[in-house]
Amino acid sequence: MAPPPPSLAPLSWDSELLVPLKANGYYPTPPPPATKETIGAARDMVAPLSAPENIFTDPAITYRDMTIPGPDSSNPNVTISILETTASATPNSNPAGKLRPGIFYVHGGGQILGTRHFLIAPTFPWIKELDAVLVTPEYRLSPESKHPNALHDCYAALAWLSTHTRELGIDPSRVMIAGHSAGGGLAAGLALLARDRKLDLKLAAQLLVYPMLDDRMTSISCKQFDNAGTWTGRNNKGAWEWIVGPEEERERVKWIEYAAPARMEDLSRLPTSWVEVGTNETFRDEAVEYAGRLWRAGVQCELHAFAGAFHGYDVFGGDTEIGRLSLQGQLSWLRRVMGTGLEAKKVPAAL
Repeated sequence: MAPPPPSLAPLSWDSELLVPLKANGYYPTPPPPATKETIGAARDMVAPLSAPENIFTDPAITYRDMTIPGPDSSNPNVTISILETTASATPNSNPAGKLRPGIFYVHGGGQILGTRHFLIAPTFPWIKELDAVLVTPEYRLSPESKHPNALHDCYAALAWLSTHTRELGIDPSRVMIAGHSAGGGLAAGLALLARDRKLDLKLAAQLLVYPMLDDRMTSISCKQFDNAGTWTGRNNKGAWEWIVGPEEERERVKWIEYAAPARMEDLSRLPTSWVEVGTNETFRDEAVEYAGRLWRAGVQCELHAFAGAFHGYDVFGGDTEIGRLSLQGQLSWLRRVMGTGLEAKKVPAAL
């Protein structure tokens, strides 16, 4: 048998991450993608990852829910959760009224499963490091709901945040948008939409963790990991068909460049960015290309591609070396771009 073409040659897995990949049943062969007949069961299976009693176990983090106006009559109300440190949420903890950084966070799950609390625990270190207030919205899922509904639900929440920063104790000049996976793709789309609609709130940063950016799936990494890892090319293809419809109809889909930000021609005037991804996942090439296009558009971006890491490496392998490096890098970047009040070192004039 002839060897595979060099461009599709397999990549080795990080040895530490291979352990949870095997333990969770994704190696050597991952489970098949969800269908319309099995999506309910898939959602039931991951429901514990959204359950507050399982998620909010850190006593240093507290949350509350609110209902805010939705985008239109099709969804008149959107539920959001507001997270902050328990210390900062305590009455009279901030008598001087000091404003804090804000984070607008969009959950992942391929836009087909999960809730606003889905795998949100990786954001807790961000909240604690910055003493930030985090807002995360519920949005409608596919296949029951199609683009642009999820985008509009999230934008309604972002627009609400833009007019309620002071009420939440947030410094409007230090608001970051962020998301993992499909949430990273939605966050990138929201940053573009906020720019184009001239939202009063000017985003200070965007943090995109292995973002879902391109429905066209023409990259080498989509082919390399068509049936390998956690979120495979096959998973991705099915999700995009639910979100934006069949391939042959997508050129006529309104606002598709906000659903799939890789399609957006103009990436200028976006906030400083963080993009990270694993080398062993479907989203590798589109994430790296997006970072490169941000640089070419004059947007500063920090890019990290972790060798041998599969999609969700920080969730499945937070205690691995790559998991630790990912978090350490994020926190370092957040301190630098979000301004935590650290005084700059004074350098002698002679130098």
